[in-house]
Amino acid sequence: MKTLSNMGFALFGAALVAISYGLARFAFGLFVPSISDELSLSSYLVGIIGALPFVSFVLATLVAPLAADRLGARNLAVLSSSFGLGGLALISQSSTALSLGVGVFICGVCTGLMMPALTAAMQALVSRSMHGRVSSIMNAGTSIGIIVAVPTVVFLADAWRLTYTIFAVLAGLGVVAAWFFIPSVSRVIPANAAPPPPITRVQWSRLIRLTLFAFAMGFVSAPYWLFAPDLLVNLGALSAQNTGWLWFAVGVAGLGGAVISDLADRNNPPITQALMLMMLSSSLVLLAASPSQLPLAMFSAMVFGLAYMSLTGLYLMTGIRLLPGRISVGPVLPFMACALGQAVGSPVIGGLVESVGYADAFAIFTVIGILTAVISPLYPGHIDYLTDDEEPQAEEEHVEDTGLQAAYDHQLVDEDGQPLEDPVEDDPVAEESATEDADTR
Repeated sequence: MKTLSNMGFALFGAALVAISYGLARFAFGLFVPSISDELSLSSYLVGIIGALPFVSFVLATLVAPLAADRLGARNLAVLSSSFGLGGLALISQSSTALSLGVGVFICGVCTGLMMPALTAAMQALVSRSMHGRVSSIMNAGTSIGIIVAVPTVVFLADAWRLTYTIFAVLAGLGVVAAWFFIPSVSRVIPANAAPPPPITRVQWSRLIRLTLFAFAMGFVSAPYWLFAPDLLVNLGALSAQNTGWLWFAVGVAGLGGAVISDLADRNNPPITQALMLMMLSSSLVLLAASPSQLPLAMFSAMVFGLAYMSLTGLYLMTGIRLLPGRISVGPVLPFMACALGQAVGSPVIGGLVESVGYADAFAIFTVIGILTAVISPLYPGHIDYLTDDEEPQAEEEHVEDTGLQAAYDHQLVDEDGQPLEDPVEDDPVAEESATEDADTR
């Protein structure tokens, strides 16, 4: 295994996320016009196929913690990339709806396994004081992957088979790179970390609310990921090449999502949730209202990308805060709920497009998003790291305890309830020893 620095691992993780999330999962919507035309797929059938990677993502996520423990981070990352390679290759050769569906289903498995593998590797390679920054950079890989897919649409819009072959080659490079750069460590939680406390009734209440909001956001976002390019081509009479700029705008604006979600945790998460959901909903109706105007469509895509990535970052942070000590559950739960929402929303939007048309279908989802935003005061706000016998923190300490890094700092605690110290943070010799030890497990 080649040893990576903290920032080196962050960039490497972002590259794997770009392949598994950006290319294997979210790029599909870009090619819906060309694929559905060549394979003669109805809108409802496209909706069913579009739901499959989200279903397989949830199924893979459920077994990922056990797989990480049994296989280790390296083998799980290699397995994830291999699923991406196989799924993308199968899509490139698809001649029927069945083979296409199997391909996108396999790609969803790739997505579900990748982040748990990277999380396990991060525990072994990255200083804990850098976990927040490294996680933000890796999450940005989704936007990077979406941006990378744009040139293939602009120049190869009708050559979707060649494009997916190129994606498969990139996934193959990910297989090789994962073998060389990810340790074989399987221990996600350090041995000196205290066991997590039982989940309280208040935590359950907050978890349920978080899960419902994440599900609703995934449901409302499904039309954009699946049918936005198709809407421009069929309703706006734009060429398929122009739809690439839509995803470019989504990717670029999405890069700012990590900053907004971090600021939200430092200020007022429920208000940010409401604002971002309103923005996401407005992007749907704006796109449907002006499908023939590419500048307005790109502005809609920027609004959508910023809102979507901000909300996923906010849900990630809330999940980590709500379940301290449960690394395999806290960051994963909201993403599973979001994926389930997208899995349900995809066939629904497909059926609506077929029955009432693009504009009305997108408008219906807009209304659902606005109604969800209205009840955002129910979103779980800032969570204090207090025991029952502690006094509330002073305001200045409260502010310091916010943000993604603070969430990671309190994710693992010692027997006294204090954030776990990092034995390798400032000791390069110890860090090298820990890395070697991780690689031999």
